[in-house]
Amino acid sequence: MSHLPKLGRRGLLLGLAAIAATRHARLAIAAPPHPATRPVGEARMVVVILRGAMDGMSALVPYGDAAYAGLRGPIALAEPGQEGGVLDCGGFFGLHPRLTALHGFYKEGALLPVHAVAGPYRNRSHFEAQDMLESGASQRLTSGWLNRALSDLPGPAADHPDVALSLGLDLPLLMRGPRRVDMWAPSRPTRPAPDLYLRMADLLHEDPQLGPAVTDGLRNRGYVEGLISTPPRKGDFAALAGTAGRLLAEAGGPRVAALEMTGWDTHADQLRRMVPVLAQLDDGMAALRAALGESWRHTAVLVMTEFGRTARVNGNAGTDHGTGGAAFVLGGAVAGGRVLADWPGLGEGQLFEKRDLQPSRDLRALAKALLRDHLHLPDSAIARAFPGSEDVTAETGLLRA
Repeated sequence: MSHLPKLGRRGLLLGLAAIAATRHARLAIAAPPHPATRPVGEARMVVVILRGAMDGMSALVPYGDAAYAGLRGPIALAEPGQEGGVLDCGGFFGLHPRLTALHGFYKEGALLPVHAVAGPYRNRSHFEAQDMLESGASQRLTSGWLNRALSDLPGPAADHPDVALSLGLDLPLLMRGPRRVDMWAPSRPTRPAPDLYLRMADLLHEDPQLGPAVTDGLRNRGYVEGLISTPPRKGDFAALAGTAGRLLAEAGGPRVAALEMTGWDTHADQLRRMVPVLAQLDDGMAALRAALGESWRHTAVLVMTEFGRTARVNGNAGTDHGTGGAAFVLGGAVAGGRVLADWPGLGEGQLFEKRDLQPSRDLRALAKALLRDHLHLPDSAIARAFPGSEDVTAETGLLRA
């Protein structure tokens, strides 16, 4: 007599997660949908979410601020020209020395770093902040701003279903909503990513039975409480970004793609831990460009994270959850070669709540500009994407003429 295997709590949770991820998408594992059925268009847009809160002052270092070195202490990076120094971007800011590909984009005018930027959220919770980042509103919605915006794509894409693509094992909130989104995923690993376990722990922590069970299970397996993610395996993000470029470059390929990368929660040992994640981001953007080929000229990429990190180093040689941070806009369509920043300063009395970089730009203004000026979406689509943001004006001058 045969017996069915017991599903158990873990199997049930993973099954529910898989169902939720594919509810609004057609999932294509290891092989993309056939390109012959997709719309043709020149403009390409990619959104990259860096989960865990990238430290903007490590990625884009304000070495010209007199207070920088004192606040950062042992994790401060050297000035350009010194050993291990940053890669100069105009005499005040510098890219982390591992961001060599991005610096190359900067020098050729295809990278526009943005500093002192944040969304409207201020409470420093990873999951709430990511929800706001992806929903495009000051409260959590069940759909994402990019999906809602794509409902009004002009031209041949307007009536065609295969215009948007999400790459990865999960469908991010950013791409959920009324517009159908294709998914492409590599072969699933034998074990789920660590980030999935930690998200379940956060979701279930108030449950009197499941909460303690999940927490104890994670602790027994070596997960550190308070850390949202661990870096992806070497090469994973670059492979994903390269696939995105290849699919976007196809003659009938999608016009818009989204992908994500974890590993940015650097509460401790930040100087060392930033190197591998920055390397993967840099390698991924290089792979995206190489795979896009001639389509790079028509591409704009927005790289964003849920919030920045504290201006001052903590006792564990790391930084904690903050507010203002950095973003990157890059691509052949971007008017780069400069840093976009209304720098608020790091001196006494200039920090937000005496601890964080004061945000002076809004991430929604960057996204609005790309939707309006790059994808040429109407005002109605932008209003639908970012409800309640009438006071946030789209940036100007992000793109080449």
